[in-house]
Amino acid sequence: MFNIGGWEIITLALLALLIFGPEQLPKAAQQAGRMLRQLRRMADSAKNDIQEGLGPEFRDFDVQDLNPKRFVQKHFWEEEEEAAPRRATAQLNGRRPPFDDEAT
Repeated sequence: MFNIGGWEIITLALLALLIFGPEQLPKAAQQAGRMLRQLRRMADSAKNDIQEGLGPEFRDFDVQDLNPKRFVQKHFWEEEEEAAPRRATAQLNGRRPPFDDEAT
């Protein structure tokens, strides 16, 4: 999700232990968990309010569609992929070659 590896997690855990101490670390983790749950509930509630406010004609509306990157992908790239005929890819023993056959 955040592209964090094992060493980064260990480093963050040690840093948290040094900052909060062994007595306060469980309380801080509990508070952080509560805060994340509350934020998630608030976001879900806002999403439901938006969907209800738009009415029944927008039941399939997804809030992620408001993201400009996703909007462009959905409305421009999908149409090109559907319109473009698919070419047969060069095969090597039933598998794709390890290079880009269009570049050579």
